[in-house]
Amino acid sequence: MPITKDIHDASKIINDTFYWAFVSPFKGKAIRFSASISEIVKTGYNSVPIVSVISLFVGIILALQSAYQLKKVGALIYVANLVGVSLTRELSPILTAIIVSGRSGSAFAAEIGSMKAAEEIDALTTMGINPIRFLVVPKLIALMLMLPALTVISDCIGIFGGFLLSTTVLEIHPYNYYQQTVNALLVKDVITGLFKAWAFGIVITIVGAYQGFKVEGGAEEVGRRTTSSVVVSIFLVIVFDLFFTTLFYYFT
Repeated sequence: MPITKDIHDASKIINDTFYWAFVSPFKGKAIRFSASISEIVKTGYNSVPIVSVISLFVGIILALQSAYQLKKVGALIYVANLVGVSLTRELSPILTAIIVSGRSGSAFAAEIGSMKAAEEIDALTTMGINPIRFLVVPKLIALMLMLPALTVISDCIGIFGGFLLSTTVLEIHPYNYYQQTVNALLVKDVITGLFKAWAFGIVITIVGAYQGFKVEGGAEEVGRRTTSSVVVSIFLVIVFDLFFTTLFYYFT
């Protein structure tokens, strides 16, 4: 059955990826650090501008929407609480993951898919080079490191956006806003968001690699698999976010 084969193929890619990333380095097969650094630049550093701009706007929007309700009960100062906690626990990790899945996850699928269509994957195998270790592991390392880093940037820029709106339009004193944010945020809020981002990085990499390796045909199939990688990544990010949110709600 097709679905059984898909599950088998996905399981094999997950198993091979984790083996070459976390087990083989202890057996003398080092990770390709130069390729990992290149992927870190492409997936992380180059994503900073778009993540920063979107996070700034989301912080402003969140502060505006919070103020719309809170001003009715004379509690505008709690805008700081809502913006800070919402961004660190939920919005920053998921927004960053969606941006990266559209930007980098699709690139993973397109790169691997193009190599598969051009039979370069078969050439690597013929030369005794494992394609998972050569292509996927550097991407996995990059996203596992950079998605949490981008989430921290998103947290800071988003909170700054809420601060800007609150201290200008809402006329909240800057020190009061700062103090309210510090009091509202807990270490576990930030850790929760960073753990989610780390898990999302793994999901995006695996989905992009899976869709790339499933390419059979020419450019049309590469385009279709690239689109599928974005859709599936975003869907799984939402599913995993629900899972982790429920988990942290009951166990923290």
